[in-house]
Amino acid sequence: MTQRNPVRVAVNGFGVIGKRVVDAVRVQDDMELVGVSDIASDWRLRSLEQKAIPFYAASDETVGPMRDAGLPVAGTLDALLQTADIVVDCTPKRVAATNVERYRAQGIKFIVHGGEKHAVTGHSFVAESSFASAIGRQSTRVVSCNTTSIVRTLSALKRAGLLKHARGTLLRRATDPWESHKGGIMNTLVPEPEIPSHQGPDAQSVDPDLDVVTMAVKVPETLAHLHYWSVQLTRAAEKEEVLDAFRASSRIALIRTTDGLTAINTVKELMADLGRPHDNLYEVALWEDMLRTKGDELFYAYMVDNQAIVIPETIDAVRALTGLASDAASSIALTNASLGIRQRFF
Repeated sequence: MTQRNPVRVAVNGFGVIGKRVVDAVRVQDDMELVGVSDIASDWRLRSLEQKAIPFYAASDETVGPMRDAGLPVAGTLDALLQTADIVVDCTPKRVAATNVERYRAQGIKFIVHGGEKHAVTGHSFVAESSFASAIGRQSTRVVSCNTTSIVRTLSALKRAGLLKHARGTLLRRATDPWESHKGGIMNTLVPEPEIPSHQGPDAQSVDPDLDVVTMAVKVPETLAHLHYWSVQLTRAAEKEEVLDAFRASSRIALIRTTDGLTAINTVKELMADLGRPHDNLYEVALWEDMLRTKGDELFYAYMVDNQAIVIPETIDAVRALTGLASDAASSIALTNASLGIRQRFF
């Protein structure tokens, strides 16, 4: 069999998602990172220089300030796109949508993230659910952190024939940790004004058959999100059967309060102790000893690392769009191995 050349990947935007995508692409044997573009000219880009990663100005207007700051700018975004097979857009919410016409004009495949609407690409991606329909497309949208977790967990129940409908309450972190000095909330809770909150309908953009309603509230912390779920099963089921359904997903990690993992900060500390880059929790961390069944009702809770959970999905989306993998299972296995994703942490 002829060995394929690595797919050349460009990353546009070097924020909390972009820098994690960069690290993830660099450990894939079938991908080559060709460069990163951004508009910043401060400390955020200095790590690229140390790693010898070429970086580009995302607009003509930012070339001068970047060079004035002493950054060795290789060119503009258009030049970067000419060296790539696919671009992963990690720019802030609504910015990516304005970049789409540029990508289409260049004839390059592209990925946007959950801050954009489904209509931007016409396809929404979670590897375990929509890999096949993404194969060969020009573009897809990797859905948001919370939506990714919803699709992973409910799809596991659906595949086991257990899911009738699901109702979830999301406790959402207020802001990213590195921006907590700029804003956020203190001594209050801020409910999202609409029910359902946007995550439920967003999950249905991946799988229209999911009967799911979500409610959300913003809370004064920055570490991660916490979900509580009440699920109507198709029939009565014992706890162990439900856990087996979750175990069938390689991206759901079962954790226990009896191990001392009693709060989201302890889980993040564990990721640091395991040597994960940026303390990344790629998995849905679901408390197995909290999970309860009562006849045909199911109750459980889990943690979502909003900076990390979409990273493996993004890598799988690259493979789907470019044809590096022909099925979800083979791509997921490669990504999981490269990022150290597992179902048990110890």
